[in-house]
Amino acid sequence: MTMPNILIIGAGFTGVATAYDLAQRGFPVTVIERGDIANGTSGRTHGLLHSGGRYAVTDQESAIECIDENMILRKIVPGVIEPNGGLFVALNDSDLAYAEEFMEGCAACHIPLQQLTAKQVLAMEPNVNPRVIMAFTVPDGTFDPLRLALSFAASAKKYGAVFRTFTEMEELTLDGMGNVRGVKIWDRAANVHTEMSADLVINATGAWVGEIAIHAGAHVPIKPTPGVMVAYDQRLIQRCINRLNKPGDGDIVLPQRRMMVVGTTSFEVTDLDYVPVIDEQVKMMLERGEELVPGIAQAHQRGAYMATRPLIGSGTTGRSVARTFKCFDHKETDGVDGLVTITGGKATTLRAMAEKTADVVCARFGIQAECRTKDTPLRSYREYYVD
Repeated sequence: MTMPNILIIGAGFTGVATAYDLAQRGFPVTVIERGDIANGTSGRTHGLLHSGGRYAVTDQESAIECIDENMILRKIVPGVIEPNGGLFVALNDSDLAYAEEFMEGCAACHIPLQQLTAKQVLAMEPNVNPRVIMAFTVPDGTFDPLRLALSFAASAKKYGAVFRTFTEMEELTLDGMGNVRGVKIWDRAANVHTEMSADLVINATGAWVGEIAIHAGAHVPIKPTPGVMVAYDQRLIQRCINRLNKPGDGDIVLPQRRMMVVGTTSFEVTDLDYVPVIDEQVKMMLERGEELVPGIAQAHQRGAYMATRPLIGSGTTGRSVARTFKCFDHKETDGVDGLVTITGGKATTLRAMAEKTADVVCARFGIQAECRTKDTPLRSYREYYVD
């Protein structure tokens, strides 16, 4: 049996993970990306391996996805993860009032917790605000974004997937019925314009999925929501420090290598290819970060950057939109054959997003091929650069 040819647009977390899953199931896969691997949002994440605690009260579907995939990633790609754990810390009465909801939410989402006294917190993390009242431990972690993406890409290449970086999609090519049959591309390195055909095109472009889908007259309910993060040149904490309260701006400080990262904000933009780093938001990150780890005030800013989340839903603000993911078969949603979109989710859920997408592809073509990515260790990220 000749397997259908799949073309994936986007080599961020979702694109590389989907390429890996489909290639492992035997599909011929080509991935195009206008920059390099993890060129967009995926390369600008703060690198939190979510325990799900952040969403245990407000978005339990996402919380369960996160804790389940957290445990899987620890097994299949340990070399890019620092399993350092996290703390949700209470600094005032508002935080304490949230504790009961937090405990109930985590129990509902099977997220393991341990309550700590202030003395225990400061023994573990002496640079946390000394006004800490209490805290909960959660199985957070951190990961190296580029190495995570490269590990999936290297594993996809092992099964025959082809990556064409610095290759930009200019248009979707349509047949006389308006169905997608391939893409027009620009090879930016060679400065060549050409076309590629495919039995199915997968739109895995994150916050840009709506702009891609519209080429075929299809619609994706996406709300691109950028956030600013700030890195500092000292590592004053060893665990992920979260504020014990509803998700808000600047409520997490992460250790990353020899640095700390404070994140993040949430706002909306109209031009996805130009999102400014706003000075007022950088200042806010410093102020909010200091509330959790006062020593940040003596650290030097290493850099400020932003990433645009591909949130799905109809919430009025980025904080009210669900963090879960959705896969859209546009034959069902828009009457457009040949196009599937996967978007939303978190970096932590990239493998699950790929599994769902590959299941949709298999169902579309009537192919029986089970997902094996939960238990198969990934290749080293270094192997991506080995032919």
